[in-house]
Amino acid sequence: MLAGGLALAGAGGAAALFHESLERWWWRIPGNARERTPGAVDHPGAEWIPASGENLRSADRPYDWEIDRIVVHVVQGSYAVALKVFQDPAHGAAAHYVVRGRDGHVAQMIRELDVGYHAGNLDWNLRSVGIEHEGFVDRPDDFTDALYRSSAQVAAGVCRRYGIPADREHIVGHHEVPGADHTDPGEHWDWDRYLRLVRAELGRGGG
Repeated sequence: MLAGGLALAGAGGAAALFHESLERWWWRIPGNARERTPGAVDHPGAEWIPASGENLRSADRPYDWEIDRIVVHVVQGSYAVALKVFQDPAHGAAAHYVVRGRDGHVAQMIRELDVGYHAGNLDWNLRSVGIEHEGFVDRPDDFTDALYRSSAQVAAGVCRRYGIPADREHIVGHHEVPGADHTDPGEHWDWDRYLRLVRAELGRGGG
């Protein structure tokens, strides 16, 4: 009886895995897309400012590609510069979010279900959400309290939606992506502070 029960359990588990795999492949087939609401955002309070379609790949994450990482970026410039280059089809890259330094204002430029070309690594692009920050890596004063807190709220929302642990394995800097040739967010980015804020937001149970 025990052996038979184990066999049935194993068969049930295999069937569930097959169904999940089949569903993921279904959403990868061109033309199979979920309905979208124009101008919708994933982060409450974000301003929708769409990136160029040339700087992203339409997808149906997490139904086709699992999201299990957040990549932290610093633009090496202003908030306005980040918006401009991400809307430029010749730029070839864009992050999902941009956070302004002086007040923490958030622009969402790519829906989380879509793949942003931000990490410089195809596998990481498929599996991650990119958060860009106004500032320069060698200017610690650019990383304001408003910027840290607002970005932490964005990151906490992503973690909550996809079950991502708020740790340094799953929330990483651009420079830590395999094959990356960037140095951001740089030595002045306070990871301990940032993760404390992300975990505090998760503890509050907000959006």
